[in-house]
Amino acid sequence: MRILFLGDVVGRPGRHVVAEHLPRLRRDFALDFVVVNGENAAGGFGITEAIYEELLEAGADAVTLGNHAFDQREALVFIERAPRLVRPANFPKGTPGRGAALVEAQNGAQVLVVNMMGRSFMDPLDDPFAAIDRELEACPLGLAADAILIDFHAEATSEKQAFGHWCDGRASLVVGTHTHVPTADHRILPGGTAFQTDTGMCGAYDGVIGMDKEEPLRRFTRKIGASRFEPAAGPGTLAGLAVETDATGRAVAVAPVRIGGDLSPALPGFW
Repeated sequence: MRILFLGDVVGRPGRHVVAEHLPRLRRDFALDFVVVNGENAAGGFGITEAIYEELLEAGADAVTLGNHAFDQREALVFIERAPRLVRPANFPKGTPGRGAALVEAQNGAQVLVVNMMGRSFMDPLDDPFAAIDRELEACPLGLAADAILIDFHAEATSEKQAFGHWCDGRASLVVGTHTHVPTADHRILPGGTAFQTDTGMCGAYDGVIGMDKEEPLRRFTRKIGASRFEPAAGPGTLAGLAVETDATGRAVAVAPVRIGGDLSPALPGFW
């Protein structure tokens, strides 16, 4: 399978760059499955139903979330009728929505998409290591799913890397989101799981993690906030990770994808 994961979509610049480039990537690379993290898509905080539909129309097969999953209050309601919208599986019992979804790929394969949230420097949710064990035992790779893609939304690089090793051999891909800066450690772990500590964001990099730089600078230098954070208005960069899997569902190739904006461009050489 040919799989593309796109990092956190931040505000209008992120939505525009995804809408501009994802349809072409889907066509030119004959992608089988695309996952987009949309938790910052609505003005930098949360997601609306209209934006969720917009991401699907651009070419996403599933949309994952994170700590801002319910910042837009309508998400508490529409997530129940959005089968391909996946919030962290380790939210408390009774939280609306689903933490995993089995979605059919373009080639007919069954793909399990799981969203999980870390606990280091984050809200104290349920143990993500125990939670992912339950998901992987219920839908094992090669038996119930042809591919398994895990979005680990976490702050600490150590927790993300530990989580990747914990899932190695049991998932096709474990990719970190949340910190919005792409790391240079994309690789295939010994058990065949593709991994990157953080895939970066789809948004404007001439700011502070996708936000207009003036308010973060004011808070860092004066310790007093004057206004709410707003997404940076510069040109957006599409940042993601390309993965190719074999018949077992394990990764055989992995490479970063970066298009537009301020970062150096990158495309997979194996497609």
